[in-house]
Amino acid sequence: MTFHQFEDLSLNLGIGALVLYMMFIMYKLGKESGAGGFGMLIIFISLGLGIVGFAVKSIIQMLVQV
Repeated sequence: MTFHQFEDLSLNLGIGALVLYMMFIMYKLGKESGAGGFGMLIIFISLGLGIVGFAVKSIIQMLVQV
């Protein structure tokens, strides 16, 4: 395994772990605030859009190969 492959793998695993941790934080935030079903949906949609934007940016960069 080359250094570049290790770096790519580590970056993907690290970002994946951070995304899962952010989802856990969003769940805990909604649970502790007593947001209810609709409130949890709004929290996940509004805060989850940042995660989706980051993923879309990465996919576009791969397609364009910048």
